[in-house]
Amino acid sequence: MPNETDQKMMEILRILADREDVLGAKTIAEELKRKGYNLGERAVRYHMRILDEKEFTERIGYAGRKITSKGFNELKKGLIYDQVDFIFSKFEGMIYQTTLDPVSAQGKVVVNTSSFNSDPEAMEIIKEIFQSGLSVSPLVKISEKINEKTLEKELLMKTICGTTIDGMLLNEGIPVMPQYGGIVNVEDYIPTHFTELIAYQKTSMTPLEAFTDREMTSVLKVVREGEGVIPANFRIIPGNSKEKAEKMFQKLENIGISGLIKIGENGESVLGVPVEDDMIGIAIIGGIAPLCAAKEAGFSINIKLAENLMNYNELKPINNSTNILKESGPENGQKVKFLLSKAWNLIQKVDFDPKTKKGNMIANISFVSKEDLDEALEIMAEIVKIRPEYCTSPFYKIVSHKDDKNKIGIATVCSLTIDGILIKNGIMSTPKYGGVLEIEDKGPRFVELTAYSGSSLDPHEIYISKNMTSVNEALNGYGRLLASLKEIPYLARPYAMEILSDIEDSGLSVLKIGKPSELVYNAKVERYRAGIVTPGGLNPLAAVKEQGINVEPKAVETLVKLSELEKII
Repeated sequence: MPNETDQKMMEILRILADREDVLGAKTIAEELKRKGYNLGERAVRYHMRILDEKEFTERIGYAGRKITSKGFNELKKGLIYDQVDFIFSKFEGMIYQTTLDPVSAQGKVVVNTSSFNSDPEAMEIIKEIFQSGLSVSPLVKISEKINEKTLEKELLMKTICGTTIDGMLLNEGIPVMPQYGGIVNVEDYIPTHFTELIAYQKTSMTPLEAFTDREMTSVLKVVREGEGVIPANFRIIPGNSKEKAEKMFQKLENIGISGLIKIGENGESVLGVPVEDDMIGIAIIGGIAPLCAAKEAGFSINIKLAENLMNYNELKPINNSTNILKESGPENGQKVKFLLSKAWNLIQKVDFDPKTKKGNMIANISFVSKEDLDEALEIMAEIVKIRPEYCTSPFYKIVSHKDDKNKIGIATVCSLTIDGILIKNGIMSTPKYGGVLEIEDKGPRFVELTAYSGSSLDPHEIYISKNMTSVNEALNGYGRLLASLKEIPYLARPYAMEILSDIEDSGLSVLKIGKPSELVYNAKVERYRAGIVTPGGLNPLAAVKEQGINVEPKAVETLVKLSELEKII
């Protein structure tokens, strides 16, 4: 288990990363104290020497230290359980530090930071989206920088983040609770409903970051045709605050900040997201929408959300804007379908008996083009042959696509099957996280985690779409796999180990069974629980995509019997 020294060093790296500057021991000690770590300058210097030795920081003369690229990587990967908690606390900190006065137009706002090559066509697309009003604000700051890796000149664009609005609500005395990042469907320029959501408090990545892949949004199509999906955030406020909130939005609009998609009524669903009684839901467009449009057009854009704060008066309008979206009107009855609700209904139907190898299991179904099928199966077979433990099961099934004759489905066994088997045997197994497990010399560790609860998408689908795996490289001892963490009561662990042994004998894989309350591959397990890590059933398909074959991954899709499946090798 990581000790207190590890946590302090992570906080030092985080301070250096947030400040993006060379800092001395005194400044770092002051920042640590604000975070609850009472370290003097001498102790900070001790920790910094360790970080220097690990090449996570670099000493710059007598001025202090700066974080290295290796340090940034470690910060992203290390103490993943802490990163899950940190993401939401980071947003809370940004909200608290927002000081913009909507009357004087003075103060600090939260900004996203995006970088991209200076390409006139990319900039024209970005300007087109700002002009359409699909942003929090047309106010931006553009500067130039040199890419340290390519040594090419890049544009750095700071755009106002929707978190600024949360800060403004709080400054008006309105308690605000950010809940989800997601994407909203638009038809005839009318926002209709959220199609996907990820909870802020349940992930190691910023929720909207999950939807910045070029295939996840269609902002450009919304602007030009009125149809598509756009990034958006969802928060709730107390029901009696609506009038006050509406007045605040009017003040913000007067100084060039808007982004409001819809504000609901007391206890009313908003764009398909249920809201409790005495609360009001508010949907705000993602401040990164213009950059998403450029990504959709094929341009390489590096987007960092809610990255820092800056003075409002440093931002200038990129062009005039008029919001093309129409009012969404009454709720149409469509609701967001959360993954875990779907999963539980399939889990309770699992009746697979590992000893007789009979009964229902849960299957993923992913699609490839028919012409790529043979090559895809060869790649999958290679993964199963060399590293069978990286796959939930060596069994698969070919299924037809109900709408597209040029595509074919490949069904693989889903690791949630194991939850179903344990529950059938009287052990409550709860799927907690889908993650990315990094395989390296010092042992596996989770470097990304997204909770199954609070998400409408299977986390593994997100990781595949964002090219975050390297399953083929893992065959040689270093790479990134899809894996899942589930929890069971610690008292049930001895019996669970017996059942899991039978499960492995039947051909299903289990990577690790943790001890009670133990970190499992760097992932936190609740007290009085034991963690179980299983490989993702989509790992073979992730390997296929890594080799350049287009894959549409679909997890937790249906039930299948082992007798219906073929062994891939």
